[in-house]
Amino acid sequence: MHAALLDQAHRAIEKKLPERGNDYRLGYHLSPPAGWMNDPNGLVFFRGEYHLFYQHHPYSAQWGPMHWGHAKSSDLVHWEHLPIALAPSEAYDRDGCFSGSAVVLDDTLYLIYTGHLWLGEVRDDDKIRQVQCLASSTDGINFTKHGVVLQTPPDPSVMHWRDPKVWNRDGQWWMALGARQGDDPQLLLYRSRDLHDWEYLGCALQGQRVPDGYMWECPDIFELDGRDFFLYSPQGLKPAGYDNWNLFQNSYRTGQLDDSGCFHVRGDLHELDHGHDFYAAQTLLAPDGRRLLWAWMDMWESPMPTQADHWCGALSLPRELSRDGERLRMRPARELAALRQSQTLLQSCEVKSGSCVLDVQGALLEFELELDLTGSSAERFGLALRCSEDGKERTLLYFDAMARRLVLDRQSSGAGVSGVRSVPIAAEQTRIALRIFLDRSSIEVFVDDGAYTLSSRIYPRPDSLLASAFAVNGTGCFSDISVWRLADLNI
Repeated sequence: MHAALLDQAHRAIEKKLPERGNDYRLGYHLSPPAGWMNDPNGLVFFRGEYHLFYQHHPYSAQWGPMHWGHAKSSDLVHWEHLPIALAPSEAYDRDGCFSGSAVVLDDTLYLIYTGHLWLGEVRDDDKIRQVQCLASSTDGINFTKHGVVLQTPPDPSVMHWRDPKVWNRDGQWWMALGARQGDDPQLLLYRSRDLHDWEYLGCALQGQRVPDGYMWECPDIFELDGRDFFLYSPQGLKPAGYDNWNLFQNSYRTGQLDDSGCFHVRGDLHELDHGHDFYAAQTLLAPDGRRLLWAWMDMWESPMPTQADHWCGALSLPRELSRDGERLRMRPARELAALRQSQTLLQSCEVKSGSCVLDVQGALLEFELELDLTGSSAERFGLALRCSEDGKERTLLYFDAMARRLVLDRQSSGAGVSGVRSVPIAAEQTRIALRIFLDRSSIEVFVDDGAYTLSSRIYPRPDSLLASAFAVNGTGCFSDISVWRLADLNI
């Protein structure tokens, strides 16, 4: 039955491809050929190539019974779509093969995922059953399901427990699961020697509805420079000051995971990315020791105009993680330099209470520059990107001197989207280093060598291609600006 359902899903994709609209189609970010995409899952390096799986509904551009989409790359830049890996086909996963992870054991690729069931006649989050399942492949393309490896949660009152993240620690396999007990979130840990039989270690971390939210989705635990990080996607956090304004968040805490399976928190809660569209981040330990990260570059209940084009969803660019005290830095993966084509160098300039059109335009661009705070007197100054000729469409990235914040403003960024996000700039800081990636319907901003990032979807018209530097009520000082046209890979 599984093979037949996979064939059916592939035919659905092929049928939609001729109807797919491409005005917002991303040039160098991974997105589904057609249909719906959300969480990345199953990040793994197998037989010399990176494999990336993702939550996928091939039959429409709306969320539906989850499949596992699949792509691979040898260089983190050029991606090849592979056949769908998993389809909901069995009694234990008939309503969805939810998120999970991938590992390699004895030259075999294993997928560990959550099987999802709706228990009522209609979809109701209070009437579900979830189990943890195993599948394997010897060729990295065709997968055999091995059934359920965890049938019930440790507390039978728990219905929501999902998104298994599996990793090897000291010769044994560990599994982290996000769970919801009543209205309180939990991190559950298990251990195994063979991926089939799992020992429950306990609740590694217990949260409370206030202030921790009600569910911790997509948990990930990894070590970085002598400190363990718990990366997760909390649901139900309340906005506080400038933080937590998306429907759901991506957050992390530092600490230490002991051998008994208890996570001892050492640091504060931090938001991982401060843009509008970033969720369900997962990491991969690359063969060279780098910790790489991808996230779903969308957000639940946000405008998604590409649904009318028969596709929806994208993943962020791959990012390299490093530790900076109790915080994470995220830099673009170094391989992404291969996207660069022709370069334009714009000389440093001062803009006085107005704007200056830059001698560069395009939809797929990378910018590298610094904002000079010491020499500037403007209340606000920065860049206007993806601008229309009439000025009605534009995405703004600027320093607000009164608030001491770098602001990403998409109030006029195109079809349906709105909202402002920002990150703090320290009082003693004299310059802001920016690296900006523009794609047809996205912007990713790396601030001060990855100390902060802002990732958002934007939907300007295809002919909104201009860029300018601007300043409000004073002078804004800009360093030399390097701009690269980026390859359109039509992923």
